[in-house]
Amino acid sequence: MSGLALAKGRRAGDAAFGFIMATILLDMLAMAIVLPVLPRLVQGLVHGDTVLTAHVFGIFGAAWAAMQFVAAPVLGALSDRFGRRPVILLSCLGQAVDFAIMALAPSIAWLLVGRVLSGASSANIAAANAYIADVTPPERRAAAFGLSGVAAALGFVLGPALGGLLGGVSLRLPFWFAAGLALANFLYGLVAVPESLSRRARTRLSLKRLNPLAALGMLRRRAITAPASVYAIGILAQQAIPSVLVLYVQDRFGWTPVLIGITLAVAGVGFALVGGLMVRPVVRRLGEIRALALGLLFGAAGFAVFGLAHGSRVFWIGVPVISLWGLAMPALQGIMGHRIGSAEQGRLQGLLASLSGLAALIGPLLFTTIYANCLGHHGRADIWTAGVPLLLAGVLLLASLVPVLLLRRS
Repeated sequence: MSGLALAKGRRAGDAAFGFIMATILLDMLAMAIVLPVLPRLVQGLVHGDTVLTAHVFGIFGAAWAAMQFVAAPVLGALSDRFGRRPVILLSCLGQAVDFAIMALAPSIAWLLVGRVLSGASSANIAAANAYIADVTPPERRAAAFGLSGVAAALGFVLGPALGGLLGGVSLRLPFWFAAGLALANFLYGLVAVPESLSRRARTRLSLKRLNPLAALGMLRRRAITAPASVYAIGILAQQAIPSVLVLYVQDRFGWTPVLIGITLAVAGVGFALVGGLMVRPVVRRLGEIRALALGLLFGAAGFAVFGLAHGSRVFWIGVPVISLWGLAMPALQGIMGHRIGSAEQGRLQGLLASLSGLAALIGPLLFTTIYANCLGHHGRADIWTAGVPLLLAGVLLLASLVPVLLLRRS
């Protein structure tokens, strides 16, 4: 009997872990699947106005990021108070609803409502990671979180590819597909996934835990100021990809959603290969600081190729170049990990999450506003200045080499 109970417990644990991995994958899919089709859908709703499309796209990106920034600590705190299961299930149901709203949206206002709900419901990563920590023994926790990173990366690779292919059939089909996945995940979790947090372990809500800016106080630490600055600038530059790059290739080169999706997916695979195969030998040979600098230089070079490209073939040269930017972030996280004690690693991750949220809030508005003002007569993108926002992203990465030099001196 005890053996049968143990086997049932293992099956339940596997079901729960699979549900959490699917939830994390869907969080990234929610952001990535709409990238190839959202610019064209927005452009259709504003009657082909390219400049207005850029501004609306920036507002959408900022709204999505703002909801992520505000909702992530709230959902995490609610999961500590009421349990992980109800928070994660409600967020999955919310994803299904908001994708359906976007699929049916007759106007920009309704599409914005869907993006806001999507940002809030996709902010369940804190509750999902807490579930992993609840059900995984300490000695296996690092490997479990590694798998969650793989699930997120898989979502970013699959999202644009699926969005592009389905968008080739209908611009609204990717939204219906994502809604169906979210609803299926909700129903599966409702039936198969138990609660991971015992009632005895639950905590009370506090205003401090609901504040997304609380972690920024760690920036006052001298050991973390320079690497955190590099991190924040890098995340800000990264916002040029989802906010402007998709508009740029559509307007300048006439790319279809299928081609945009495939290109983004190839870039995602490139980053994954660099992270999985190149980071360790490069860091071993050059050291973390030199590997960080090298990655930043490749990132700046990739943005320069994108921004100056006069045709699709030149643009594609930038894809493998910018993939080598993937050397930078693992090296940077290693540097920060060495500078902060093991007891404060959680605070460090909270700081990085806050910086990511702020960068994702500022970046879309910044880059799309610049893009809209760099278009030619009647909003045409057939002039070189259309690539200025991408060149600016490269300049930001070059500027982040200044704190890297401070790191090397110290």
